[in-house]
Amino acid sequence: MIFNSFNFIVLFPLIFLLYYAIPVRYNRGRNLFLLLVSYLLYLQWKPVYALVLLGVTVVTWAAALAVNRAKHPKRVLTIGVLLSLLPLVFFKYFNFINESVGEALAIVGLNCHLTGLNWAIPIGISFFTFQALGYLWDVYYKRQEAERDFLTYALFVSFFPSILSGPINKASLVIPQLRQLRPYFDYNKAVGGLKILLWGMFMKVVVADRVALYADTVLSSYENYTGLSCLVASLLYTTQIYADFAGYSLMAIGVGKVLGFELTENFRRPYFAVSVTDFWHRWHISLSTWLKDYIYIPLGGSRCSKLRNYWNIFVTFLVSGIWHGANWTFIVWGCMHGICQIVEKMLGQQKCNYGRLGKIVKICITFLIVNFAWIFFRMPTLTDACGVIERIFDFSLPMTLYKSNNTNTVLCLMGISILYIKDFFDEYSPEKRYFFDSKKRWIRWCSYLVIFMLIMLTGVFGADQFIYANF
Repeated sequence: MIFNSFNFIVLFPLIFLLYYAIPVRYNRGRNLFLLLVSYLLYLQWKPVYALVLLGVTVVTWAAALAVNRAKHPKRVLTIGVLLSLLPLVFFKYFNFINESVGEALAIVGLNCHLTGLNWAIPIGISFFTFQALGYLWDVYYKRQEAERDFLTYALFVSFFPSILSGPINKASLVIPQLRQLRPYFDYNKAVGGLKILLWGMFMKVVVADRVALYADTVLSSYENYTGLSCLVASLLYTTQIYADFAGYSLMAIGVGKVLGFELTENFRRPYFAVSVTDFWHRWHISLSTWLKDYIYIPLGGSRCSKLRNYWNIFVTFLVSGIWHGANWTFIVWGCMHGICQIVEKMLGQQKCNYGRLGKIVKICITFLIVNFAWIFFRMPTLTDACGVIERIFDFSLPMTLYKSNNTNTVLCLMGISILYIKDFFDEYSPEKRYFFDSKKRWIRWCSYLVIFMLIMLTGVFGADQFIYANF
């Protein structure tokens, strides 16, 4: 379910009421209700693709049970992983592999090109596949007990708040919550969830979708705009993707909280990072953790030679790039982040030991590096990405900005300012309570009302779905 849609506004209160109408003692009935809701919401998109979700669920559930009984558990694990990855590779990467191989063979004079697929990618396939694979590996490594109850496991994989764009939850966090009896209604948890939901909605419709009006216009036809316009558009896209993805994650966590569940934290003010390494401790935390646990550490992590450690970092972020999309732009983006972290490690620059001024400088440098990499992430081809960069550094062009609507410009600046002011206080004064968490009731309620009114009066509704839903 897309949280910034009319369907969500109508359906979620109904889901909330029906869920809490089921008596506490019928915990299995509550789980069954949430499972049905999750699948019915998934069926709204492309009904046939629910079979992909069900298939990945059945394969990983059965493989995890078989791992515990098998004489050769590694073989069972390998089969389970390959079968689970098959739909992801087929739907998401078939065309990319086919075209890349065809182009490579054409260089040597061979013509071998299969017909491409025109099918849409099952929504959320990267997220639920990685979540299920994480569970399977945890069972294999004895970090998680195999779940015998299929209903509980199926709900873990398909839970509707997080299936679209994460966070990628660990089984050790969610499955125990599904097993235990949950209270009728936890007022404090629900209030906390609604606060998170409100702020996530602000980030999405007031900041991300309004900034997109400028960024998407310029970057989609960058040849027609000046270097300064392209630079501003790239900076705005950096804010757009943060507000869009973090906004979704917060809404997912908020919805889960209202229903009594704790989901994985996914963002921690990433643009206050002092290095690219620090950035990945703050950005898409659930994916970073997944990559560390199931790619980086099994490769040897940092407990090996320096050269091998650098290789492990590079491979981990190569996988990150491939996970994000079937395009060379994502692969280059992932490699850039991996190379930057290797350089930081070689120079001992993962942290900041240069005082307050040094920290400000390092935050600015990191932001610019990340912003530069986002250009490759955003553009459809490497040629376009290089074209935007060339445009930015073409100082022969007149330094005039794309003329945006004055009202939109003011609203963009207002939303961005509010977003980063809140992040600043959360980063440097976490012990003090501001805005939503103020000890004074009137400040709290004024904050709620101001943000709600900004959403209703300045939010861009009816925009496209969340950026990360495409991954």
